[in-house]
Amino acid sequence: MTPELRPYCLVCDAIALLFQPYAEVVLHDLATETVVQIAGNFSKREIGEASLLSEIGFSQGEAIIGPYEKVNWDGRSIKAISAVLRNADGKAIGVLCINADVSDFHAALRTLNALVRVPIDADKPESLFKEDWHERVNEYVQQWTVARGLTVSSLSRNDKQALVIALSADGAFGGKNAASYISRILGMGRATVYKYLSQGSAP
Repeated sequence: MTPELRPYCLVCDAIALLFQPYAEVVLHDLATETVVQIAGNFSKREIGEASLLSEIGFSQGEAIIGPYEKVNWDGRSIKAISAVLRNADGKAIGVLCINADVSDFHAALRTLNALVRVPIDADKPESLFKEDWHERVNEYVQQWTVARGLTVSSLSRNDKQALVIALSADGAFGGKNAASYISRILGMGRATVYKYLSQGSAP
């Protein structure tokens, strides 16, 4: 191994240890074009084997290559990035490759997408939502906050007062126990809701 590459062996070990079991780090020596260090090995490569740097499109003028995609021997998806290592004179002496196994994350994304996806042509059942004022209140609050760049949890006292008045103007308090429900979702007492309502209706 080129002596100047030895300190990078510890870097390889540290990265692989931090992200185990999802990261493999491979150090290539350009003097011999061989693999000189592998940490977190899941590619079944071996120290001393040919680097095959053409696989990552290595050229002398590059510094960072990637990120790019690869496929592991077992079919798992790999996201990789490579860094060209240079000595004090600027000469390229090695390439450090970090391979991240992202297969589990892809699987998790597919599961999440399946859970949250609703068919495009799926309408809300009219019989279920026809009289559901809870749903109408929820949608109104969501639209009101989004339009102002807010969230329910971040509403100030003045924001809540303005929202209560806006809900009242749109008839949201017509449902039975609506005041109690609105007070709960806005995190304040029912008496405060009635106070805001009285202030909003005052001449």
